[in-house]
Order: sequence, then C-alpha cells, then structure tokens
Amino acid sequence: MVNPTIEHDVKDLSLAEEGVNRIEWAAREMPVIRIIGERFARERPLAGLRVAACLHVTTETANLMLALQAGGADIALCASNPLSTQDDVAAALVAVHGIPVFAIRGENDPTYYQHIHAALAHRPQVTMDDGADLVATLHKERRELLDQMIGGTEETTTGVVRLRAMAADGALGYPIIAVNEALTKHLFDNRYGTGQSTIDGITRATNVLWAGKYVVVVGYGWCGRGVALRARGLGAKVIVTEVDPVRALEASMDGNLVMSSAEAAKIGDIFITLTGDINSLDRHHFEAMKDGAILANSGHFNVEINIKALADMSESRRRIRDHVEEYHLMDGRRLYLLGEGRLINLAAAEGHPASVMDMSFANQALCTEYLATRPQRLPAAVHVVPEEIDQEVARLKLASMGITIDELTEEQRKYLSSWEEGT
Repeated sequence: MVNPTIEHDVKDLSLAEEGVNRIEWAAREMPVIRIIGERFARERPLAGLRVAACLHVTTETANLMLALQAGGADIALCASNPLSTQDDVAAALVAVHGIPVFAIRGENDPTYYQHIHAALAHRPQVTMDDGADLVATLHKERRELLDQMIGGTEETTTGVVRLRAMAADGALGYPIIAVNEALTKHLFDNRYGTGQSTIDGITRATNVLWAGKYVVVVGYGWCGRGVALRARGLGAKVIVTEVDPVRALEASMDGNLVMSSAEAAKIGDIFITLTGDINSLDRHHFEAMKDGAILANSGHFNVEINIKALADMSESRRRIRDHVEEYHLMDGRRLYLLGEGRLINLAAAEGHPASVMDMSFANQALCTEYLATRPQRLPAAVHVVPEEIDQEVARLKLASMGITIDELTEEQRKYLSSWEEGT
C-alpha cells in the first residue's frame, strides 16, 4: 500500500482491500476505459495537469480516476452527493493509488462543501463535475482560480442546466464540455443505466413487487424513458406526467398512460421523480395520494420531492427499514420516502452498471485530453462533445463487444454529399 500521508478525508482506510477488489470487478465491464488508460499510460497526454473532480465516488469513477492518473494527471476527488460515496472505494484510491479523496458516505452538508473546498485547494486547471456544485463553488468563493482554468466537463443533465444558466447570465468564467449531451452518454447511461439502477435501488430498499403496480414516472427525458421501460418490463402499469407536449406525446406512443400529476397522484403506488426541477411532487400531490404510496427520486438533487411540505403534513415519522422513512400524516395515511429524497440508485444501490458507465467516463477522459492538448483555450461557454470523440467511444465499445459494422463505399459517400441526383 501507498503510505496514506497524502491529504484525504475518508471513512476508514482499512476498507481499502475490499475497495480494490470491487474496483477490479468493475474494470471487467469497462473495456473502453481500459483501452484509453493503456494509451494514456504510453502517451502521457495529461502530464502535470491538475484536475479536481466532483463525482459519485464509486467503483466506476475509480476506474476513470486511474485512467486519468495513468495519463499523468494530478487529481483530487470529492463526492457529488452525500449518499453516493462507496467508502471502501474512497479508501482504496487513497491508500493504494495515492489519489487525494474527500468523501464520506452520509456526510452532512457542511462537510460536503468542506470537501469541495478541499478539492479546489488542489488549484485545478480542469474541473470534472456532476451537478455543477464544484463549478458553482469555484465561481462564488474561489474566483482567483479562474485565470488558470483550461476548462471543465459536466456529467449530468442537472449540471448542464445550471451551467447554461450561468452562461446565459454571463457568469461562466471558463469553457465546460457538456459530456451529458454526448450521444454515447445520454442514449445509454441516462436510459439504460438510470432505468436499471433506479429500479434496483427501489427494489433493494423496499423488496416491492413491481408487477401490477401503478408506477408514476415524473418526467420523460432520457432517464424517465429508461425507468418507464424497465418498470413496464417488470409488469408495472406506468403513468407518465410531463410538462413538455412532445415528450408527453412520445410517452403515450411508447405505451404509457399519460395524465396530469394531479390525476396520477390519486392512482400511483410508486412515484419516481426525474425532472431536474424543484417540487415536482408537492403538497397537493401528497394530499391526494393513497395510503402506503412510495416516493423516490432519481434526479440529481434532493429537491424534486418537497420533503419540508411532507414533514409539515406529518404528525410523526420513523425509519422503518434501511433507506425507508415512514411519514405518518395527520389524517392517518402513511407515505414512504426512500433514500432521504436523494438519488435512489446510489442511496440504496450501487448506481449504474459499470458497462454503461464505461462509455460515459470514456467521454470524460477523452474530453479532458481534448481540453488539455488544444493549442488554444475554448471560449467561456457550454460546449458540445466533439463528434469525433462520441464516434470514437462508440467504435471502441463496439470493438470490445466483438461487433463489426459496415462502412460507406466511396460511391455512397459521394452520393450523400451531392445534390444533382434525384428521382
């Protein structure tokens, strides 16, 4: 083991051996990150680059950190959610791999922000964020760091929304690549990763039978699509609520019931929020829900379910099992909140399967290389992932799966680039 004299704040370094084993297990399902890490080790494109990462501290994130480290990056890592840290993974990164980590599962809000400041004390040139708390804190409280920033990446929808708001206000001080918008991220991670891991988290927390239940999916973005798909596959009757008419129409044509949230509140057995917005389930919804309804959130922040309103309506609450709080309402009904309203797939389960995070984190690694090796800094704005990176991630993933695809002939390329030929 590395002598753990490097800066860190983790639960228990004695957990490191278990963390190493679990990191290795995840690596089996992350061939694209392995291939990129092997190239990084040869070419060292990130040599000396200081990176502060605010991500879910999981086995998959660990493999991304090791790929960046292989490329020469000098990394500090903190958690992007108080309930998502895997303490054995945090210990392994510190004790075995010598990476400063500041993350403890269940940390309170003051500690959470202390850890963000510890990562910023690393004086990063590149930030890697999941939800934009790191970037927002840097802009609000560590503005002296802006001059040295080369760029950053953002992993999730909520963070991209925040960053675009910053850019629109003229407040964004350096370029951020919206990794979340890569096709190889949101088409797979958001849909298949969130779909499977959300159902997994709720099942682990409750041991509920999905078949026959009315499951209300609040929001039909890529994450909502994935959850609805998986819930239907388990025999649930899925209701979708939306504010976007196009998404609502798509949800209906995908075979879901679509109605207002006020109507759905009267029917649902399980409610899952995936909107990225505040109070998607609010007091008037709770007032209409039937006794025993289960409430879960799979959006990034714990603001989608109005927990304060729920508490105000309750005469008592108790923790009835791990990750399940029973709110006993004044009128005698009981509603069950999972995972403190935080990301249920990480609060009660292990987050996305490694195989799908392989693509998301491959985008992170390659976008970091793109920022670090550009001759000129990008403008301070939110940027899309370069198409060649998206394509390369898909190509590497297909190759790792033993799948070959066709290529256009020269004749076909010429036809697609011309206008002369018609009917």
